[in-house]
Amino acid sequence: MNSFPEPLLTCIVLLISFPCAAICTPFWIWLSLLWLGWTAVATWRWVANDDNCGICRMAFDGCCPDCKLPGDDCPLVWGECSHCFHIHCIVKWLNSQQVNQLCPMCRQDWKFKE
Repeated sequence: MNSFPEPLLTCIVLLISFPCAAICTPFWIWLSLLWLGWTAVATWRWVANDDNCGICRMAFDGCCPDCKLPGDDCPLVWGECSHCFHIHCIVKWLNSQQVNQLCPMCRQDWKFKE
């Protein structure tokens, strides 16, 4: 049993079998033969009509002050007036309103967009 990973062993065998290959072969081909794996990297972004929440002024790519991590635990919600807020921010705002539940930006009656 050998102690070399298979791609590295393949490179060693090629170098021994064809010594001129080391001179003639571009470096990126040797790197592709030595490739041992890959790591995926992704990014996401909320598609909103603004960059910041109108209530807490935090970026939509982040999270509201009540949350620790952005994403599904701190979603965005839109009103029928098309203003967008973190769910926790607008719920807090609506609970603080005594009589009418109004949008904090345009003062229209707040209704969640479906």
